[in-house]
Amino acid sequence: MKVACVGGGPAGLYLSILLKRQDPAHDITVHERNPEGSTYGWGVTYWRGLLDELHAHDPESARAVEASSVRWNEGVAHVRGRLTRQPGDTGHGIGRHRLLEILSDRARALGVRLEFESEVRADDPPEADLVVAADGVHSALRTRHAGHFGARLTAGRNRYVWLGTTRVFDSFTFAFVETGHGWIWCYGYPYDPGHSTCVFECAPETFTGLGLDRQDEPGRLALLEQLFAHILDGHPLIGRPAGDGGSPWPTFGTLTNRTWHRGNLVLLGDAAHTTHYSIGAGTTLALQDAIALTAALREHAALPQALAAYERARMAALLSAQSAARYSARWYESLPRYLDLPPEQMFALLGQRHSPLLPYVPPQLYYRLDRAAGQLGALRRLKRWLGPRLARSVHARELSSRGPAD
Repeated sequence: MKVACVGGGPAGLYLSILLKRQDPAHDITVHERNPEGSTYGWGVTYWRGLLDELHAHDPESARAVEASSVRWNEGVAHVRGRLTRQPGDTGHGIGRHRLLEILSDRARALGVRLEFESEVRADDPPEADLVVAADGVHSALRTRHAGHFGARLTAGRNRYVWLGTTRVFDSFTFAFVETGHGWIWCYGYPYDPGHSTCVFECAPETFTGLGLDRQDEPGRLALLEQLFAHILDGHPLIGRPAGDGGSPWPTFGTLTNRTWHRGNLVLLGDAAHTTHYSIGAGTTLALQDAIALTAALREHAALPQALAAYERARMAALLSAQSAARYSARWYESLPRYLDLPPEQMFALLGQRHSPLLPYVPPQLYYRLDRAAGQLGALRRLKRWLGPRLARSVHARELSSRGPAD
């Protein structure tokens, strides 16, 4: 099979690796519009479950990813001058540049052609048996057939920015700072021995009240360094290079599509779906898309059946992640609801932000019920039974209220 993958991010590169391992005779080209090594981004997070999947599907690249990752096993929160710690599952961070380097080297070693600075026009797609649109949330290939795919991009409320820092956190670190214009917060995590990622977020009125909409890049960084000096410990924040327009503060766009394939064109990764960054699942879900598409192509000889099976499998698998992302985003958009709690309770509910019950129960009552549920089996079973049903009910009402896809 001749495969053209448009987009050289983790999803496209990993798909090319898996397809080549599945059948070395596949003729695979990855087209990336940017120069090699020019990726923007700091570190990405993942959890042990993904690493196990990578070891199962391509042990060589998995070993390289694991060797280049840093780990943590607790979270810390700075709230109103107090520090709270909680143990948690082991998390992993790896630099996006390093991840792409590993996947690119592995793909080349298997015989995949990587063509950088290769712009693919939507009205002139590559000649191939299968064309993979892995070109991100604003996919040109998908946009050309927007009516067919039924793409919908829903904007969140809060403003956010991804930055780097030379401050190496030893845990997944949250910090919440109250200003005269409302709260602003960040979460940071290490991704190599010398750097961490910091994601800053605030409500739109705080964004404008602090003047972040009017300041230049050095001014914004200086203000954030001042507000978060207690966690940066004298280290600077790092934005995009000056020639790249600085670091924007967008609202997050949640992308969904009615279908993921059209003829021999199929969507992969952020071209198919996005989930709010606060659940740290974007890279994981993109790599799992690649695993699922490879499996569908192996199990179904006919391309239409394979693409339909891939779409069904991934749409079903994404339901829990999409629900968690919706509620996580809403938790941050409703942050003042939780900040008057004692810090240890606030941090506990931060860990429960994916719950579909939490928005409908007073926070202190939810905290007490959650503590009791951890000790009483009947309450724990009721929570597990009621939560998903409430989530499905709310999601169904949201879908029924939506008009035709844009």
